[in-house]
Amino acid sequence: MGRKFVFIVNPNSANGSTGRRWRSLATRIRSRIGDFGELFTSRSGEAAELTRHALEGGADVVVAVGGDGTINEVVNGFFDAEGRIVRPEASLGLFPRGTGSDFLRTLAYASSDTEAVAARLRTPRKRRIDVGRIEYEDHDGAARSRYFVNVASFGTSGLVDRYVNRTTKVLGGKASFMIGSVRGLLAYRERRCEVRFDDGPWEEHSITNLAVANGRFFGGGMMVAPEAEVDDGLFDVTIWSGFGLKDFALHSRRLYDGTHLELKGASSRRARKVEARCDEECLLDVDGEALGRLPVTITVLPGALSLIA
Repeated sequence: MGRKFVFIVNPNSANGSTGRRWRSLATRIRSRIGDFGELFTSRSGEAAELTRHALEGGADVVVAVGGDGTINEVVNGFFDAEGRIVRPEASLGLFPRGTGSDFLRTLAYASSDTEAVAARLRTPRKRRIDVGRIEYEDHDGAARSRYFVNVASFGTSGLVDRYVNRTTKVLGGKASFMIGSVRGLLAYRERRCEVRFDDGPWEEHSITNLAVANGRFFGGGMMVAPEAEVDDGLFDVTIWSGFGLKDFALHSRRLYDGTHLELKGASSRRARKVEARCDEECLLDVDGEALGRLPVTITVLPGALSLIA
């Protein structure tokens, strides 16, 4: 018996072109992998609910059709309210239709067209990847938790997220994030935050941005953690201190090729658990979503999820 596929489709992804083109895209995919189920999102957070429903209904592979935000929601749907995997034998599949697609860059998927997607979904190859769990405070001050597969960060990125998600992404991921970054850097003030790693001592850091990375890229292609691996059981943590708009303008190339870690004010380390707190409001960016603010506790769950390779 073949695998049961269910596609979770964000019709608003790729600036709305996914919804407009879905009938054609689905026909081409079906011609290569056979029939599959389709569930469409209509609001924020719905992809997680639909994923959980698909898994409870026996789906073997749930395919996220959209960008980093859709992937994040689908990943969250793999977990129940107690933090257990809903269907341990099921796998995540990816059909990239987003603006930034930063997680896909880490996976080095050569192409996101339908033929390449179908070829990946047909393969029996799977890999276990790590998942991050973040406990945080939402914008109303309530305690929340969330899972992520790419990058959770705070500081400038949280403010940039707010700007990017309020504007059209018709110019594409890189341009949208660059514009959002300029606006965010102009508005952001350096925060003094306390951070600790793996239950060690609390350290005070001046934070332009701190990224807890499972994947390598965020912000529409910035290589924030050039040595991160999604299956090593560790986060790569990148800290930027004292960076302003001038620094980002002068060193733009370094942000995208990973050599920014050589700059003064940049540092990195590895950890399985990261905690942070701040007396001032410090906003979060979790897989491209502006979820809330510090304080946070971020923990790695090694090999928690099966991914179609």
